[in-house]
Amino acid sequence: MTQSRIEQFQAFLDKDPNNSFARYVIAQEQLKLGRFEEATETFAEVIRRDADYVAAYFHGGKALETVGRPEDARKVYMDGLAAADRTGNTHARGELQEALMALG
Repeated sequence: MTQSRIEQFQAFLDKDPNNSFARYVIAQEQLKLGRFEEATETFAEVIRRDADYVAAYFHGGKALETVGRPEDARKVYMDGLAAADRTGNTHARGELQEALMALG
């Protein structure tokens, strides 16, 4: 089921490579499959292509923590705070701040 969702959303990306939502869903599905390194790259690509896609920062940072890259996660969270401020997303800002504080 999950693999077919990746294929389904990849088809959306094939039609529109700038579809941030489709790329984000693929990253989430990669996480579900335990493909953590791949997910970190997919989240990073979402951010490269759409710096205001705030959810990718939180989940991308969490994926980086999962693969043992806390300093990279810290940078992603910090960049996410700036994106949340830019877009006025106070909910995401709070989640990013909590994630950052949990890193110590």
